[in-house]
Amino acid sequence: MIIFLINLIQLLSRLIFIVIIVDVLLSYFLPPYHSVRMFLDRIVEPMLRPIRRVVPPLQMIDFSPVILIILVQIVEYILVRLLISLR
Repeated sequence: MIIFLINLIQLLSRLIFIVIIVDVLLSYFLPPYHSVRMFLDRIVEPMLRPIRRVVPPLQMIDFSPVILIILVQIVEYILVRLLISLR
């Protein structure tokens, strides 16, 4: 059961990572009202909004996706280590 939970956490972490990267990349190529961008923004934006309140974009660079990726990896690491310690 614990192995399943660890695998699930790692899978979700990777999926979030991929969605964030795809959303950022598509923001350079697709208009904001494209259906794919709107779908991805609905997933990613709620996670980015609190970060953007604390760390606003500098000049024209938005670091919030990078910060979100780092936070997701930290949470994954902590949860996996916690589950491994319960074994």
